[in-house]
Amino acid sequence: MPINLDEAIGAELPAVDFSWTSNDVQLYHLGLGAGGDPMDKRELRYLVDGAPQVLPTFGNVAQSFHMTEPPAVKFPGIDIELSKVLHASEAVTVPGPIPATGSGTAVTRFTEIWDKGKAAVIWSETTVTNPEGALLWTQKRSIFARGEGGFGGDRGPSTSSSTPDRAPDLELSVPTSPSQALLYRMCGDRNPLHSDPDFAAAAGFPRPILHGLCTYGMTCKALVDNLLDGDVTGLKSYGARMAGVVFPGETLRVSVWKGDEGFSAVVTAPERDNAVALSGVEFVPA
Repeated sequence: MPINLDEAIGAELPAVDFSWTSNDVQLYHLGLGAGGDPMDKRELRYLVDGAPQVLPTFGNVAQSFHMTEPPAVKFPGIDIELSKVLHASEAVTVPGPIPATGSGTAVTRFTEIWDKGKAAVIWSETTVTNPEGALLWTQKRSIFARGEGGFGGDRGPSTSSSTPDRAPDLELSVPTSPSQALLYRMCGDRNPLHSDPDFAAAAGFPRPILHGLCTYGMTCKALVDNLLDGDVTGLKSYGARMAGVVFPGETLRVSVWKGDEGFSAVVTAPERDNAVALSGVEFVPA
């Protein structure tokens, strides 16, 4: 079904109520590799019973954390087969720490749709408030829908980004485990592309790939640990564009540059000629 811009732009989805517990937060952090050194007290802050500190990127998955079925991409003016959809970008902004246990109401609206000719880029924004109406976090997301362009919409700006023309101020190594995707899928993304070797082969991959939001969350954790001494309360916003795949078991390189208001970074897989996994990473301290 072609995209109907008049119906889609500005459309607001019904509010969704959801809740989470500290167990969910701990599982999410384990899925990102927290606790690799069980004697590191900084690592244990992510995993302590009752009141672990919460990475802001938990906000990107909290609403869908308990889902066990793939989502449908069917909204006002938008009806796309899931097989045509790729995750393009993700971002989160927090006015304060996300509580380890809580309830929220999510309201999502579609803000922009770009016509790239052979594809469409669909942007949405979700605000999450607590039962008293206070803002908990704002989430922005874009998806790339193959074969859905050509509907006569604005092409939108270029999303390409270049790194500073100088050596990185910091380089970090982020290891992933061979079973990383099997654990992270417990956080609400059961797409067999991340767990079934036959399904991955049929999709053209030599083995299952890691979830983009896992790479996204692992990178955020690495930056919090190294730039903020592991204190999540020092982070205001974080976002990145999904640029390529990661295979569980690879060690990633995060190249970081300091800017005027925060940090930018790019994530690559050195074992595959520095194939880019995340680009346009923006990390803004509070």
